[in-house]
Amino acid sequence: MNGEFIEALDQIEKEKGISKDILIDAIEAALISGYKRNYGSAQNVKVYINRDTGEVRVFSLKDVVDEVEDELLHISLEDAKKIDSNYEIGDVIEKEVTPKNFGRIAAQTAKQVVVQRIREAERGIIFDEFINRESEIVTGIVQRISKGNVFVNLGKTEAILAPGEQIEGETYKHNDRIKSYIVEVKKTTKGPQIMVSRTHPGLVKRLFELEVPEIHDGVVEIKSVAREAGSRSKLAVHSHDMNVDPVGACVGHKGVRVQAIVDELKGEKIDIIKWSENPEEFIASSLSPSKVVKVEVKDDEKSALVVVPDFQLSLAIGKEGQNARLAAKLTGWKIDIKSETQYKEYIQQKSSS
Repeated sequence: MNGEFIEALDQIEKEKGISKDILIDAIEAALISGYKRNYGSAQNVKVYINRDTGEVRVFSLKDVVDEVEDELLHISLEDAKKIDSNYEIGDVIEKEVTPKNFGRIAAQTAKQVVVQRIREAERGIIFDEFINRESEIVTGIVQRISKGNVFVNLGKTEAILAPGEQIEGETYKHNDRIKSYIVEVKKTTKGPQIMVSRTHPGLVKRLFELEVPEIHDGVVEIKSVAREAGSRSKLAVHSHDMNVDPVGACVGHKGVRVQAIVDELKGEKIDIIKWSENPEEFIASSLSPSKVVKVEVKDDEKSALVVVPDFQLSLAIGKEGQNARLAAKLTGWKIDIKSETQYKEYIQQKSSS
């Protein structure tokens, strides 16, 4: 190796932010293994790289001892004093053993170490970037599909959209551009592993933050989200400004804002309702589009009995119970829905018992 190699390390330090000293230390450590492997040496050796010229030198190390047990590792005090009278027990003698053709091995090893360290550093930078982006939206290009996993190119790295995080019925083709939600970033031996989702409720929340300036600015707040991916989502919103309608802000002029999100989610229906700190009001709103006649809450059980018009019972419950299920998720309350007729019968039973 030579001065040009040292200059290259200086350049790497500037461009990649990897310390030259750390690289040289790593190369020296790798060269010790390389020396022992190529020259069948069992002795202790030290490799020294000149920080200015790049010159590589190999030294054997021997401990000065009273009694020599291994000639490769030890030297007697008597023999040590023949070299230098100042040596004492416990000192270490260094003797240069640099092979003539060691420069070639050193150059190959150094290149491998530098490439590996650059790769590790780049992986570290990518990990640091994406670990801070957990719970955010990323846009990527579908690269390939393998064993049900969709690999999404994010530019610097790939993300994995696992089968369980894919919207049922949604198809993904090579070069499709998709938005997804980062659920987890893990450090692995092969670099950062970024797991993304298309089904997470957070995706809906982040899409509204991107689409609605009032949410981004903090005027309108998303209080909760309930989602059954690919089918329906419910969003509870609240305005911190009396002059701003939170539902209207999310819907947008002629529905343009919410429609953009529906399109991104391939037609998933979205109900936007006004949040209220009053449980009765919030629960009644959560069952939209159904009208609600009455709400009776039991605070201690965090449960509610909701009465709806007879003709709207099936609408309130929803197909296969979906509307009621999402309302319960959105509000955090157990909800029992009865029609007006059922409620009258319920009251009569209670009064007669």
